[in-house]
Amino acid sequence: MNVSKSKKLFDAAQKVIPGGVNSPVRAFRAVGGQPLFIDRAEGAYVWDADGNRYIDYVLSWGPLILGHANPQVVQALQQAAKRGTSYGAPTALETELAELVCDMVPSAEQVRFVNSGTEATMSVLRLARAFTGRDKIIKLQGNYHGHADFLLVQAGSGVATLGLPDSPGVPQGTVQDTLTAPFNNLEAIEMLFKQQGEQIAAIILEPVAGNMGVIPPVEGYLEGLRQLCDQYGTLLIFDEVMTGFRVGLGGAQEHYGVTPDLTALGKVIGGGLPVGAYAGRQKIMQTVAPAGSMYQAGTLSGNPLAMTAGIETLKALREPGVFDGLVKDATRLCEGIGAAAEAAGIPVFQTQVGTMFCTYFVDQPVTDWDSASMSNTQLYARFFRAMLERGVYLAPSQYEAGFFSTAHTREILVATVQAAQTAFKELAAE
Repeated sequence: MNVSKSKKLFDAAQKVIPGGVNSPVRAFRAVGGQPLFIDRAEGAYVWDADGNRYIDYVLSWGPLILGHANPQVVQALQQAAKRGTSYGAPTALETELAELVCDMVPSAEQVRFVNSGTEATMSVLRLARAFTGRDKIIKLQGNYHGHADFLLVQAGSGVATLGLPDSPGVPQGTVQDTLTAPFNNLEAIEMLFKQQGEQIAAIILEPVAGNMGVIPPVEGYLEGLRQLCDQYGTLLIFDEVMTGFRVGLGGAQEHYGVTPDLTALGKVIGGGLPVGAYAGRQKIMQTVAPAGSMYQAGTLSGNPLAMTAGIETLKALREPGVFDGLVKDATRLCEGIGAAAEAAGIPVFQTQVGTMFCTYFVDQPVTDWDSASMSNTQLYARFFRAMLERGVYLAPSQYEAGFFSTAHTREILVATVQAAQTAFKELAAE
């Protein structure tokens, strides 16, 4: 496979961009080799600068649930761009997308749009502290909520992939009110509440952990968190930046039947354009300025292009049978990959929730960060490279999720499984 143009582009990028990339995992450090520079994309495929075509399961790290350059989304964006790209003033598009979110997401009575998932989680926690008058928060090991200073504590895939501590440059005082506990361990949360319950403003978690692969909650875990929060007057926050509209049309909260007080959203909600949002009960959301005193603002918040892409994406997902069909095909894909590994004698643990999936190279169940970190990352790296050689682009890290889209046809699914069969056989023969 010739990637000489990508190599030249990477060499040039490293001279003017730290590490040659604008987000760390793109650098391929965890899988070896050099990153591909993408030239264009359509449907389920991306083409690199050298003209090589790949079936894409990264999908811009989740947003593109309709695939790349979806005609309906592109046409709507073209029309919107003709009317201007940003106004710094309210538009009807913001209300339309907010109404869609409120109709689909159980916890959402009001919505505030921002520009990224990091901004959404940072803002929703400021809101929780303002509403409760408390300072401490609980986050879970291996859960990633963006790169705000006080959230870079045991933060999952990005930090884990690079083998870094939480991050240099984060003052100790910034994280002194951030408490941590293992994911899927309710007893650890109960202990924190017994010790400091009256000081805890919120628990924030990915209801399906998507930044240490894909790890679903164990039975009773989310329900237990809901009960504890109600008992101590603490707000329950679901970070559904990744899971929103991916594990269920109404997110993980609809899928599992547990409604948080507040929700952070991103990715799918913008249809591939930069966007984030936080939403929740009206009584809480009315604390946000200008309705209340909790200040948060943004020049490009509610950008008309992002709103347009989000509206078209959510409307398409709500068409009868679309989401259910997506989940069924994602299940077929994961079953095929798991069967291919078993046939080759390669131990893996396959997870899937909705349209998100992960193949762990480990011979035991994965339920938290400790068990996820037992994965054979070197074997995953060899599998990644073997799949790439066969035209399948997976996440360049063991600890990232894979994503499925409406553009991944049955033919593409079969081709992926066939590539996996050959790749696993190759690994077994090494």
